[in-house]
Amino acid sequence: MSYKKAGLYPPNPVTTRGVSTKLSSSKDKVVYTSGRTVLNPGLTTAYSGHIQNATVARISPSGYYCASADVTGKVNVWDVVGEDQVLKGEYKVISGRLNDLAWDGESKRIIAVGDGKEKFGSAFMFDTGSSTGEIIGHSKVVNAVSIRQQRPFRAATAGDDNLIVFHSGAPYKYEKTIKTHTKFVQDVQYAPSGDHFASVGSDFKIFLYDGKTGDTVAEFVESPHKGTVFACSWSPDSKSFITSSADCTVKLCKSIPKRDAQTQKAVATWTVGTGVNHQQVGNTWSGESDLVSLSMSGDLNIFDPRTGDKPIRVLSAPQRSVTAIAPTSSETFLTGTMDGRVYAYYPSTLESKVLEGVSHSNNVSGLATSNKDGTVYSIGYDDHVREISPDGASFLPASVSTAAQPKSIAVAEDSTVFVVEIDVVEAFRSNQKVFETKPSYQPSAVAASGSLIAIGGEDRKVRLNEWDGKALKEVAVLEGNQGTVSALAFSPDGKYLASGDVWCLTSFAPFLQSSGKLILFDPKEKKLVTTRWAHHSARINSLSWTADSAHCASGSLDTHVYIWSVAKLMKNIPIKNAGPGGVNGVLWLDGGKSGKLVSTGYDGVVRIWEITFHA
Repeated sequence: MSYKKAGLYPPNPVTTRGVSTKLSSSKDKVVYTSGRTVLNPGLTTAYSGHIQNATVARISPSGYYCASADVTGKVNVWDVVGEDQVLKGEYKVISGRLNDLAWDGESKRIIAVGDGKEKFGSAFMFDTGSSTGEIIGHSKVVNAVSIRQQRPFRAATAGDDNLIVFHSGAPYKYEKTIKTHTKFVQDVQYAPSGDHFASVGSDFKIFLYDGKTGDTVAEFVESPHKGTVFACSWSPDSKSFITSSADCTVKLCKSIPKRDAQTQKAVATWTVGTGVNHQQVGNTWSGESDLVSLSMSGDLNIFDPRTGDKPIRVLSAPQRSVTAIAPTSSETFLTGTMDGRVYAYYPSTLESKVLEGVSHSNNVSGLATSNKDGTVYSIGYDDHVREISPDGASFLPASVSTAAQPKSIAVAEDSTVFVVEIDVVEAFRSNQKVFETKPSYQPSAVAASGSLIAIGGEDRKVRLNEWDGKALKEVAVLEGNQGTVSALAFSPDGKYLASGDVWCLTSFAPFLQSSGKLILFDPKEKKLVTTRWAHHSARINSLSWTADSAHCASGSLDTHVYIWSVAKLMKNIPIKNAGPGGVNGVLWLDGGKSGKLVSTGYDGVVRIWEITFHA
């Protein structure tokens, strides 16, 4: 067996209420951060070199490198050419969160700004980290920075002290303070031509300045925003820029020469929606015509200035960790996330969208699909079981409450839904509870094949039960796991049962030393087949079988995915570091017939792997 990367679905940017989220573009590709990951949806890779959450990422004008910053004040400069993403430099520039950074036009110097204890910004060479000037003049956190791309270089920084500080360079040094805004200045951006730069702020105002001198050219007073303006971004021809605001609107402004300053105005306005989730907190101008604005909900709204008053496209994807995965009866699959949302993915277009209807209010802890009618059932930490339509488009109105916090879910052949909870196992059918048992052990996982229900426990055992539509009858106890049973999966033909666990090697520090083993059972003969699938080094979170029952994939907290062969028990293929932070879900597309495997987890990235099975 062998594998190769076949694509990915990126998560959307993480947003925080009242805080500007920085997006950027490289040609026609949008670049942003989500958690510890840097995403460029046009690429089939994601950069995961940050240990702490990343805050901003920008590609150099040369296109060869990316600089990304994090909440600790560290900047990583890495190679975007090729898949190795070689780290060029790692620099600690301030002692606090970095909010923005910018490259100069020669792709040699970087200015990074944020909230430091000793200083709020730093100018340095990208390859050595050596200083190339001072960023001074602010008394509070700096929110944004932009550099003029032509010589003579200029730089503008904007902060919570209501000031814009204008720097000359290089090396960069303080030149003057601009006091146009009366509240926090959220963003400042130079036009590609270098003739102007624009600023926006919490005073709802937009200003335009001369790019070389920093002199104020005009204020946009016609058709103003009615809320904090969080971001601005220029068109490639430097003739227009867009602004995004907490009033849920995006405006297109024309940059008119200084001699006609009194005619400055917004020439188009798009209203995205109403309410907090539709507040616009970031933007970028991608390519020649795509205007991208970020909603507080995480949606990326794409506008075309030539058409309509609504987004031409809305990109929805998780903002938090993916915690569960399941197929649907259509050509889609679903994922559940830590914030309670469920997303549908479309492999043919590499797109995703959030499901409509009433979702969970907290972590989605499991998804399971009925083989009978394709209905998908979800469980969450809001102690509810919810139904999803077979086409994977929306939640159905009906739901039912569980007795305790649910851990795992499975669906029997008669569409009875079994839910393992803390201290209890419940069964539901047609949104009614039809069975409940409180076993003597602590249940931890469940799987179903026909009328056979397997329940794993913290006592390291798997109980096989027959379901007659009214009650469970225990028929066997399978032993072999060395720790709490964390995942169970029957092969499609029912001949095998895979049982994954988490085994603590020491009692005094289980969080430091743990191992994950995958045990293969024969449920019909009620016997152990092998204990040799033992290469994971942490909890096994997810299992998925191919349609021919010949191979099983496992995903683990150790960040790895393994593919195991039933015919050759000693053979496996490891996909190392398949999910930085941990793999929470694995799933074969088309039951593995196409050789494509999906993995996802902590970083919210859904990756597709193309697997080749050798004879």
